[in-house]
Amino acid sequence: MRRDIFHAIADPTRRSILILLASQAMTPNGIAEHFDTTRQAVSKHLHVLSGAGIIDGSYQGREHVWSVNADRLEDGRRHIDLIARKWDDALARFKAYVESVD
Repeated sequence: MRRDIFHAIADPTRRSILILLASQAMTPNGIAEHFDTTRQAVSKHLHVLSGAGIIDGSYQGREHVWSVNADRLEDGRRHIDLIARKWDDALARFKAYVESVD
């Protein structure tokens, strides 16, 4: 079962990793070079992102290379858009109610 995308991107380090991977596929060592942390810590973040389906890993020779799964991120965006529309509808109903009370 996939982990929740929003749980996965709640962590600032994982969001930073996503930003890096949005520009190019990278190995865990390449990612770790951009952070003041260990490769093992980066691997744990990659595991969470992968578990949520946000990133995909593949092997190129002996190197494990990670890249962004744009389709999964699009799923998250659509979910946020749905929530935003519901909020917009609720706010419009509230506005109409307030204006009708005057």
